[in-house]
Amino acid sequence: MTTKSNETEVTASETWQGVVADWSADKETFAMPWGKLMMWIFLLGDTFIFGIFLVAYMAARMNAVEPWPDTEAIFSMTLFGHEFPLLLIAIMTFILITSSGTMAMAVNYAYRGDRRKTVLFMSATALLGLSFVGMQAYEWYQLIYNYDIRPWGNPLGAEQFGAVFFMITGFHGLHVLAGVIYLSIVARKVSRGHYEKKGYAIVEITGLYWHFVDLVWVFIFAFFYLL
Repeated sequence: MTTKSNETEVTASETWQGVVADWSADKETFAMPWGKLMMWIFLLGDTFIFGIFLVAYMAARMNAVEPWPDTEAIFSMTLFGHEFPLLLIAIMTFILITSSGTMAMAVNYAYRGDRRKTVLFMSATALLGLSFVGMQAYEWYQLIYNYDIRPWGNPLGAEQFGAVFFMITGFHGLHVLAGVIYLSIVARKVSRGHYEKKGYAIVEITGLYWHFVDLVWVFIFAFFYLL
């Protein structure tokens, strides 16, 4: 009995020493690169932040004393003499969905080792993201100067509308802009061959961030413009 107990203690000790050695040697955890794991952790935290924002939006909307503005009327767009409700928002959504496709293609070509096409599709993704930010700036311009909506006031109804709208769409817009910068930096390094020896996992990590930004917009689109 004593011998078996001693063997068990030695085995446990060796196991923990092995765990400590693995972690201190900066080995991959769960067969996942550290950069990818850290990105998942970051995105998990960001998910909670956006989730709290959207819950706060719904709480503010349900408890508003004054009527909530008609989003179809506010976000309509006149084209060729006709007024189209949510046309600009639909275009913005289409742009982000398309950018998810170009980002997926960039990751595909990165793992194939095709630097030229990787840079091409990453650049296309960055340009689509930049156009989205430009359209969002135009949307803000319309709300501020045409409808006099501010973060601290709203002449068309509930005052909370301006506060939650500018906060959430602005926070998401900053994420898109940060993603455009991130994509541009990584694409430039890919074009210069910085990842030939390290591998192209960084492109997939960049893609994780971009797909997350696109997914968050789907929820914002549903909550703000459709409900």
